[in-house]
Amino acid sequence: MLVIPRKDTNAPRDRAEPRLRDAAAMIARRSRTGGRGIALSERGGSIVIEGQAPSYQEKVEIGWAAAKLGFKGVVNDLSVEGAPEETLSPPLLADSALEGAYYDVVIVGGGVIGSAVARELTRLDLSVALLEKESDVAAHTSSRNDGMVHDGFAAKPGSKKAAYNVRGNRLWEPLCAELGVEFKRPGSLILFGSALSAAAYPVMAERARRNGVDGWEFWSRARVAAEEPNVAGDQHGAFFLPSAGVLSPYKATVALAESAIMNGARVFLDTCVLGMELESGRIARVRTNRGACRAGVVVNAAGNWSDVVAGMAGDRFFSLHQRRGTEAILDADTGRHLRHIMGMPRLVQIKSKTKGGGLVPTVEGNVLVGPTAAEAPGREDYSTRAWELRELEKHVRLNTRLAMGQAITYFAGVRPCTYEEDFVVERSERVPNLVHAAGIQSPGLASAPAIAEDVARMVAEIASGFRAVRPRDGWKARRSAAPEPRRLGPEARNALILGNPAYGRIVCRCEEVSEGEIVDAVRSVLPVSSMDAVKRRTRAGMGRCHGGFCTPRVMEIVARETGSPLWAVTKKGPGSELCVGPTKGARV
Repeated sequence: MLVIPRKDTNAPRDRAEPRLRDAAAMIARRSRTGGRGIALSERGGSIVIEGQAPSYQEKVEIGWAAAKLGFKGVVNDLSVEGAPEETLSPPLLADSALEGAYYDVVIVGGGVIGSAVARELTRLDLSVALLEKESDVAAHTSSRNDGMVHDGFAAKPGSKKAAYNVRGNRLWEPLCAELGVEFKRPGSLILFGSALSAAAYPVMAERARRNGVDGWEFWSRARVAAEEPNVAGDQHGAFFLPSAGVLSPYKATVALAESAIMNGARVFLDTCVLGMELESGRIARVRTNRGACRAGVVVNAAGNWSDVVAGMAGDRFFSLHQRRGTEAILDADTGRHLRHIMGMPRLVQIKSKTKGGGLVPTVEGNVLVGPTAAEAPGREDYSTRAWELRELEKHVRLNTRLAMGQAITYFAGVRPCTYEEDFVVERSERVPNLVHAAGIQSPGLASAPAIAEDVARMVAEIASGFRAVRPRDGWKARRSAAPEPRRLGPEARNALILGNPAYGRIVCRCEEVSEGEIVDAVRSVLPVSSMDAVKRRTRAGMGRCHGGFCTPRVMEIVARETGSPLWAVTKKGPGSELCVGPTKGARV
């Protein structure tokens, strides 16, 4: 029997109890157990669901249904056998680097959102600290996506997703020019698989219009074939969205963080937030594995842990479920066979919670296939499944020159989804000096610059209550990117090598990465020492051999530049050392 305990005594009684009864009836209908052992309550305007669900899928479906009942948020605390609730594991590093320090703004999370917010806030004369629990920025969702800057068509009209997507899409191109990050706008083709699906064009055009998307066209079957010579023959035209773009998501995140540092922000890596101390209802201190710092304002941009961080501040009005997506990367020469982003979703996916995946040409020349979308527990579960890889084959078949045999690797990402399937970008209603940028699933990358603008404005409003907030003198918009010899013409490349011969010593043959580029990465304003961090900046190890040739040489360069023993070099931070120690007679 479904139990409905008394609601939060601070909530309006006449409004809360009917909705809880509706939720109880809904769960009784949807649950295989008839809702037995499930308890509902209201807390701070959100519905809280506790008890046990027979499967993770049912837990998610109950959360989705509860999200339609008009509560502020859904806190879904149903447990599922075999899927224990995860807890934050702090890095091995422990010191007092932050103990007693004060920052006007502390940002939790070094993904693309946190890094964009940090850069935007340095426009103001505020002290800013960004805390990232990994040994580099962009270590999770911000590097585990296809790099597509979505046009904004797929987002639900009227949602925060739709508004931020279109704004962010417009901001990325000039922002990349400032950051020295490559940006391309190939446009997106939504292929029609039948004459019936082509008849949906007016509905799709209306949705694009409502979302404020920048341009769209109907392409006939002949036009598609002319523009995409390798397209499969079973297409019936397409809905073309010219504003869709691509960039390197990890390079963009690194560039944002480096730009923030150039303008005065501090970035603390290997720094995990463990708790918060409140005084008079406000966050006074943020506790980490590196000591506790005082904060004027806290920004929650913690990705798949943002609901946990909200709970640390006493403002957990939402919870997240995880949607894992797997993608395949095809060889570097496959990009010449594909001119546009391309997919063929089913008609029912127009109202789906996911966009269906497809083929995405990258700025580097590879083609990405996917992603899949599956509700699965695991905030950082990046394993891939055989059925997910088989599902990717349907996308490859859209192009006659592509095949799964061209895949050089697979990877998975986890998207932090609220049960409302929308972003949470707002000032906290319970904690006066807290701002949430949470639940940022796809199209989070496309939306990042716009979200950063709004979060910075909210922070400035709060900070003005305890200090004068003025524009920062000497703020630098432009970041000089490190040179990439393989992208230069012969004369420019020769001149670069004459000035520094290290740019002529190729370390990674697959991607033509030189020793000079690896040294630049290690010595950058955001210094790094792990193999994955070097890979994100230079692509060393991203080719077909996956570092089989270059790994030892990259390790030697990192060890030399950091002054550490060769066996201390890690893959992704402390605890992931590639070697155990020296062998007899080894060079040290």
